[in-house]
Amino acid sequence: MLEAVASQVVGGLSRGMVMFVVATGLTLIFGSLRIANFAHGAIYMLGAYVAFSVSSQLGFGTAAFVAALVGAPIVVGALGFAVERGLLRRIAHRSHYYQIILTYAVALIIADLVKMIWGVAYLTVPRPSFLEGAVFLGSIVVPVYNLFLIAVGLAVLAAIHVVFNRTRFGTLVRASVLDGEMLGALGTDVRQLQSKVFVLGCMLAGLGGALSAPASSVSLGMDHAVIIESFAVVLIGGVGSIVGALAGSLIVGLAQALGILFAPEFAATSVYIILALVMLFRRNGLFGGRVMA
Repeated sequence: MLEAVASQVVGGLSRGMVMFVVATGLTLIFGSLRIANFAHGAIYMLGAYVAFSVSSQLGFGTAAFVAALVGAPIVVGALGFAVERGLLRRIAHRSHYYQIILTYAVALIIADLVKMIWGVAYLTVPRPSFLEGAVFLGSIVVPVYNLFLIAVGLAVLAAIHVVFNRTRFGTLVRASVLDGEMLGALGTDVRQLQSKVFVLGCMLAGLGGALSAPASSVSLGMDHAVIIESFAVVLIGGVGSIVGALAGSLIVGLAQALGILFAPEFAATSVYIILALVMLFRRNGLFGGRVMA
């Protein structure tokens, strides 16, 4: 029984780390731009499909896998730039309802484009040889790819921490959250800064899609669960908090993994139970009030 629990914990941590990468992109956009980006899940899905195309064109293998991890964020980042500059910026002065409707429309458009380009068949991205197999941690068998996902999640956490706490860009972003008008008055192009944040958030979603592609099949509809879970993670952790995104992701990942083992009938609803409890007792989330921390 102990081995089964440990195996589920590792699986939950790896799933949580992928969710952290995706949810961090959403919390950056939501926390700094106040945009509820309902297209985030579709961008994640597009990242998975781009990863498949890059990998297949290069014949799969290690080099193809690395190229997919680099190429998917770049492609979806370019799309994010076009959406922010061409659409969202034009309605920035309007009610948030317009942003919700617009991003939802973008999600539908992306889904139709994916269907037109890749079809409706389930696609798979083989894992590179160095990430195949499993390792033994005592009597526990752990897939190597799960350990890789955990390592990438930690690397993203470290990179985000450095960017937002050790660079001028991060300082300006945090300042724009606190008082964007004052920052603009001091000579900073706040709109350009917000555009960069939106692109970064989309790139993280694309990276999450590329990471998940070898772990499960790539298919239409894979965005639906991700967007719901991402918003749940952001609300549980606290809007705009990177630490909160990490905590929320790990809570959700472990709850789902252990729920499958101990209470399968509640595994699918465990996320919403946790979200409801957090909203009841901590309306701003576990780490609400922190600015990009």
